[in-house]
Amino acid sequence: MVKTEKEHRDDIVRIGRLVFEKGWVAANDGNITIRLDESRVLATPTGTSKGMLDPDDLIIMDMEGKKIQGRKEGTTEIAMHLTVYKMRPDIRAVVHAHPPVATGYATAGKELNLALLPEVIIAMGCVPLAGYGLPGTPELIEPMLPYIPKYDAIMMGNHGAVCYGEDVYKAYFRMETVEHFARIALVAELLGGPRPLPRQEVDKLLEARTRYGVKAAPAVPGCPLAAEEAGMCQDRVCLTREELIGLIEEALRARGVA
Repeated sequence: MVKTEKEHRDDIVRIGRLVFEKGWVAANDGNITIRLDESRVLATPTGTSKGMLDPDDLIIMDMEGKKIQGRKEGTTEIAMHLTVYKMRPDIRAVVHAHPPVATGYATAGKELNLALLPEVIIAMGCVPLAGYGLPGTPELIEPMLPYIPKYDAIMMGNHGAVCYGEDVYKAYFRMETVEHFARIALVAELLGGPRPLPRQEVDKLLEARTRYGVKAAPAVPGCPLAAEEAGMCQDRVCLTREELIGLIEEALRARGVA
């Protein structure tokens, strides 16, 4: 069903409040857009809390980032949204926020790329980390370019995360999944370290996407990392060749052989 512009405005206001209430943004952080058609994008303005939006606050911009309609000014990060739309014709909405735990991983330089949760593996495979780029400039977008065609969610180095989908609710739910995944991964780290699923189980989950009706981007090699690829062996001790040789030499020295 095709929505009216008013319905799209109401949707963005609702998502903005959800993002704010969940603590994924502070002050005027974050931005949300919906592609109205091939030449126009409905966007949140700059300088406005996402939890205090009014439908009339939203502005309409063209695909070059020029404001067409609205009383407020556009976000300096609109180019990021437009790049996603240009590279992914299937995408109709983009949500950018700073969910604390996922952003913590991004500031630590860590991807959310381990095969830990079946639901995440099926829905998005993993969440890559793009390098840092100065916000509001082309430098922000450049590190993201290799990932946009292959993933539906990206963490941004020292910045936050961006998720996108066929509608604004799917984009929002992907952001929710990213933060939920990050929180569980962090707890696993605190409890002694995560235990990724083996490759055989990961492949089964990726094959199940069609059965679950998931229209995720095509599977990317190494996304997610299974136990074998992450160098983690369950119920066994994992050593590199060099470590094994070192242990053998040490044992021989102790016995007076070497």
